[in-house]
Amino acid sequence: MKPRTAPARRPRRSLSGWAPPAVLILAMTTSCAGSAPEGGIAAAAKPGAAGVGDRLFPTLGNGGYDVTHYGLTLDYTPETNHLKGTAVITARATQNLSRFDLDLSGLRVRTATVQGSKARFSRSGDELVVTPAKALKNDEIFEAVVTYDGTPRTLKGDDGGLEGWIETDDGSTALGQPTGSMTWFPGNHHPSDKATFDISVTVPKDEDGDFYDAVSNGKLVAEKDKGETVTRHWRTAEPMASYLAHVSVGYFEIHESRTRDRLPVYVAVDPDESEGARAVPHLVPEIVDWAGELFGPYPFSSTGAVVDHLPELGYALETQTKPYFAGAPDETLLVHELAHQWFGDSVTPRSWKDMWLSEGMATYAEWLWEEKRGGRSADEIFADFYDGTDDEAEGIWAFPPAEPPSGGRVSDPPVYGRGAMVVHKVREAVGDEVFFDILRTWTRRHRHGNADTRQFVALCETTSGKDLTGLFDTWLFNAEKPSRM
Repeated sequence: MKPRTAPARRPRRSLSGWAPPAVLILAMTTSCAGSAPEGGIAAAAKPGAAGVGDRLFPTLGNGGYDVTHYGLTLDYTPETNHLKGTAVITARATQNLSRFDLDLSGLRVRTATVQGSKARFSRSGDELVVTPAKALKNDEIFEAVVTYDGTPRTLKGDDGGLEGWIETDDGSTALGQPTGSMTWFPGNHHPSDKATFDISVTVPKDEDGDFYDAVSNGKLVAEKDKGETVTRHWRTAEPMASYLAHVSVGYFEIHESRTRDRLPVYVAVDPDESEGARAVPHLVPEIVDWAGELFGPYPFSSTGAVVDHLPELGYALETQTKPYFAGAPDETLLVHELAHQWFGDSVTPRSWKDMWLSEGMATYAEWLWEEKRGGRSADEIFADFYDGTDDEAEGIWAFPPAEPPSGGRVSDPPVYGRGAMVVHKVREAVGDEVFFDILRTWTRRHRHGNADTRQFVALCETTSGKDLTGLFDTWLFNAEKPSRM
């Protein structure tokens, strides 16, 4: 994500207010008929935890299972903002499991099944508790299907920042960082549980007889015109954290091309942003090619962008394969979100406190791009941040980048600007050849997985052969501004 400072690019959002395909179908009743678990493992089976214990977002995610695939079938009517969904979740039990939780905010759950049998379910806050008819064995692959409908929620932080399902002037968009995905599908909504996705979206014709567009992550693998409706099926074959899942419904100008390595590029631009975004379809492949040389091969089977018209949103998001922009982005913002495809999307932080590994890296990519374009060098940008003369330097010393004090601060300036300063200090300490070897090793070793701060520190030290304890203590973990650069 790229927040903005006035007037251009960095919103401060308070976030504290808070496998093979399968079909999960959710809704908002409090219970459903079904028999209690029975059989030989019933006595040993225990409920999965309601939350993975993330320090910043303790109720996000769930224990007892690991999702491998989400199959989401959505039917959306823009005129009424009504959503009907069937979610098929394929997962593996990580314990003998008597029941399990799914994160879901709002919406009405109609039915739930597990392994084809009717399951009991109940609601408690943003938790959907599902009790299978028969307890699940440890390591058992199971399929849960939930049907649901209703008006999906838009979540609002203390500072007015929006996430979740957000209406636009010609449709809607779904943005998930950090908690918004639970407003439009049930799941294990923590970055540590990544899965592949199939997302099918059915939309109607408008009053003029024109179809709405429906854009999502990955590749468009099917499109079916049914006369009064059209269904578009998008597939993400590489694992994705659920907060990066995305759907945008509206009217878009579609630009398709390829990178130098023949990677498909799909850029959707709202006509209201067409003039300001003229360069975007050409810049996306250029930036992806450039970043691939620095950071290693592009990690997904397609790339692109969605440029919407949602001026009140105030931020962009690194939705996997197609970063989302609320308006026409400048080059720097485009670089930031595309760099996230390596740092954040492919290599995803293991917990929310590790977000500096994503945002600091993406911010440093901006510095490298400015250097490439003949602007300030990375050394000069670092000095401007240290002196407070850069437009985005305000507030970067509020806390250590690796220790956000709360979920509401996970997108604050230290995570971005001071995070990038840490990256630059590593480059300075080890030299360019070793530094870029570290970045390429990082993206290769943890490709499509999760990683944390401890692993990054260890990689820097083993690759360089240097003890970097002092560097990381001073720039990453120390609460005070260092006395000198």
